[in-house]
Amino acid sequence: MDLKEIQNLIKFVAKSGASEVKLETGDVKITIRTGSDEKETTVVQQVPMGGQVQPQMPVQQAPAPAPQETAAPKEEAKPTEDTSKYVTVKSPIIGTFYRKPSPDKPVFAEVGDTIKEGDVLCVIEAMKLFNEIESEVSGKIVKVLVDDSSPVEFDQPLFLVDPS
Repeated sequence: MDLKEIQNLIKFVAKSGASEVKLETGDVKITIRTGSDEKETTVVQQVPMGGQVQPQMPVQQAPAPAPQETAAPKEEAKPTEDTSKYVTVKSPIIGTFYRKPSPDKPVFAEVGDTIKEGDVLCVIEAMKLFNEIESEVSGKIVKVLVDDSSPVEFDQPLFLVDPS
């Protein structure tokens, strides 16, 4: 069994909704598990003809789809506003988003504040380093899209700014 066949099998199992599949063909044993909250690994074990067992080799697998939220956010009740006229300030790094320089200080920028290019909007902690995120546009902050002290991904939207 080659790598392409294993990858196709993983995709098929992920789409089928099965929680675990075990496959043995000749000297190859494959176990694929999906649907758990833990990190998922697929174990491929090849048994040589001599009868000795080689160490298991994990194969990367696509993560299972995240469970959908049952409670609808409050904002969905409002009519959706046109955000195309706003500039989105995105996270340049992965880390933890903070709106304040320290817990006892005021926030860098509130909704409704007028900002100019170069103003610090927030800090993102990555590997014990606090990186100041500066605005690349002048305007008025319309919305803060991330909660304080929450993890953010690379290129995740943080703020909506009205440049007019």
